[in-house]
Amino acid sequence: MSASLDAIIIGAGQAGLAMGYFLARQGYQFLILDGAPAIGHSWRTRYDSLRLFTPAEYNHLPGLPFPAPAGTYPTRDQVTTYLMQYAKTFQLPVHLNEAVQAVRQAGAHFLVETEQQRYEAKQVVIATGPFQRPFVPTLARDLAPSVYQLHSAAYQNPTHLPPGEVLVVGAGNSGAQIAEELAPTRQVYLAAGHGLRTLPQRLLGKDTFWWLHRLGLMSLPITSPLGKHMSRLEPIFGTDIQRLVREHGLKLVGRAQGARGKWIDLEGGEALQVPTVIWATGFRPDFGWVDGPVLDE
Repeated sequence: MSASLDAIIIGAGQAGLAMGYFLARQGYQFLILDGAPAIGHSWRTRYDSLRLFTPAEYNHLPGLPFPAPAGTYPTRDQVTTYLMQYAKTFQLPVHLNEAVQAVRQAGAHFLVETEQQRYEAKQVVIATGPFQRPFVPTLARDLAPSVYQLHSAAYQNPTHLPPGEVLVVGAGNSGAQIAEELAPTRQVYLAAGHGLRTLPQRLLGKDTFWWLHRLGLMSLPITSPLGKHMSRLEPIFGTDIQRLVREHGLKLVGRAQGARGKWIDLEGGEALQVPTVIWATGFRPDFGWVDGPVLDE
């Protein structure tokens, strides 16, 4: 077992690196543990055309501006490069390829176990984020093997898909961006489980996030009534769904409710047969490795 540390941060993403920045400034002894082979790995493995819908001036972590012009929208690779540079700039003690297998309390300290090592720390910060385990509805099991299926986390670009029509299930920002990329070259169906809530990228010459900051909406406490309401909205930023319908023939369909071989049953009694289904159905957290009463739910 290593000597006791002041803190261990689990996860070397944005939150973990930012926490490391502040701990380093205060002179604490700490480590950042991550099971990935490189900083920014979760970004590097997302689809090639991914862009942030927040402009560059709102994407920096403490102490280091994002190296892109204001009003531009960073790519996946720009975010990855920035996170690597951030850790290097502040010489943060990141241990890669060291996935945490268990966290448990031992008296006044915590024990953190990886395949390589057991650590002891006074405090543990879990900064693994919400995108841990891709979620695919159970109805996917009832589709025939001939239907090509993948989660949006595994989607890279249109050339990796079989030819023909595509059903994108889930109309969040990832689903909308993937549908936008595919629609110019093939028939795309977008299945939404709720009414589409869209926000334009710009309003009156300013980015939408400029207005949200200006109005104080981005700093609302999540526990406030308005904060709770805002957190449930989950709007689509920047992707003009109606333009895709008009110009590229995108078809909006009801939510997927069941599957029968090559057919997917949709809300409203319709059924659809397509060779490819992309499940843009989000992620689920996974804290099964945390042993102790430290979670709210």
